[in-house]
Amino acid sequence: MARQFASEQDLQHDHVGVRRRQWSKELPDLDTVGMAILGRARWITLKVRPPIEAVFAEHGLDTGEFDVLATLLRSGPPYRLRPTELFQQLMITSGGLTPRLARLERAGLVERPPSAEDGRSLPVQLTTLGRERAEAAFRADMAVEADLLKCLDEQEKADLGRLLAKLAIALDT
Repeated sequence: MARQFASEQDLQHDHVGVRRRQWSKELPDLDTVGMAILGRARWITLKVRPPIEAVFAEHGLDTGEFDVLATLLRSGPPYRLRPTELFQQLMITSGGLTPRLARLERAGLVERPPSAEDGRSLPVQLTTLGRERAEAAFRADMAVEADLLKCLDEQEKADLGRLLAKLAIALDT
């Protein structure tokens, strides 16, 4: 997993830093700060995906299935949402949600009880097994992610989280 830096010299050997130094020689007038931030964010995302996806696989889920279960779980009791609410929160199409729901329903992790408010739509609800599986997978995921971030102290984590939130909000407007 993540390791502590042996020294500040370690920072001189990161992949993006090497590329930025190469570009500074080839095109010295070009500002590559975007690469410093977005290139590293992309590299980090690619690097952390395998251990996180392994957590979900240990719980019999893929990332998309976990996302559905987690969205239902964090919605709170009765852990039920309409399909439209689900795909909007997941930022996927309804066509992308349908096969996930079918797999989760076959596995006994969600059910589709009749809706008292809308007879045309069947809400999606976590089963007891689905709630247990989602919580266990999320707890394991958070343990892996905490381990991946152990090279940062608490203040660095808070600062990085705040700065990433600022960038995410700016990009979302």
